[in-house]
Amino acid sequence: MPTSFHSFHQSVIDEFRANEGKVGGPFEGGDLLLLTTTGARSGAARTTPLGYVRHGDSLIVVGSNLGGPRHPGWYHNLLAHPAVRVEVGTSSFEALAVPAEGARREELFAHVVRAAPGYGDYQAGTGRQLPVVVLERAEPEGWEGPREVRTLADKLLEVHTWLRAQLRQVRAEAEAHFASPGAVGAPPGLGLQIRQRCLAFCQALEFHHESEDGHLFPGIARHHPHLSGVFDRLADEHRAIARVQGELAVLTAGIAVAEPDRFRAEVEEMSARLNAHLDYEEEVLLPLLADVPWPPAGPPDTP
Repeated sequence: MPTSFHSFHQSVIDEFRANEGKVGGPFEGGDLLLLTTTGARSGAARTTPLGYVRHGDSLIVVGSNLGGPRHPGWYHNLLAHPAVRVEVGTSSFEALAVPAEGARREELFAHVVRAAPGYGDYQAGTGRQLPVVVLERAEPEGWEGPREVRTLADKLLEVHTWLRAQLRQVRAEAEAHFASPGAVGAPPGLGLQIRQRCLAFCQALEFHHESEDGHLFPGIARHHPHLSGVFDRLADEHRAIARVQGELAVLTAGIAVAEPDRFRAEVEEMSARLNAHLDYEEEVLLPLLADVPWPPAGPPDTP
């Protein structure tokens, strides 16, 4: 991105955050959000101001790139890292970014053009199909985390509950997708909805296990050296689960590949291994963390 364009984007971001989501200039009076993605190559957070259109409870953004010949960088980022952060007005939330496909993409793009006709001009001016991306709140359907998070035990249980719910939703959406009739003779590929949710789940699980291996487990082990066998077992289970994650990553990398039976088998293995692992981890760790406050207290004030 040229320096001048980056500076303009940053000025819009700064104005947005300083004025409760309101900005002037070319965006004045329009619906604007800030989308923070994770760089596909860099892994760094990237924030982009984007126009959006509401559709029911969802927000829609379009990868118009002003009608240019290539998809914008933020679109490539969300394909690599589906979990994004959205800022609208004074609120912000974690979301799952899901590009729409087929008839749903056409339906949503028509809705967008009715609300903001300029996107139709952008589409007419380029040979590529503009991506239409739905920003869904990241909480799985029926998600109910702990009502209060006061201790590290509460926080661990909240993360475990979220992971379990995400995996259930991956399984349910996959079964519904594979059961639905497609075009005659067309193999039932995984679909972007499932691909994005499965990838987001695997990345969140990987981050959780890396945090446990790098910080949580060593911290507990220092105070409970007699539990070395427990942590050896948990580390072995992390490695086994990581192998299943790797298989799922291979399958979701090519969404057009129709391997429903293999995908089902991998998801079932992940479900069995993960739930058994989380059950055991909660059994041995929650009692040890029940008195550890969350969030952790900061350093004492220096007089």
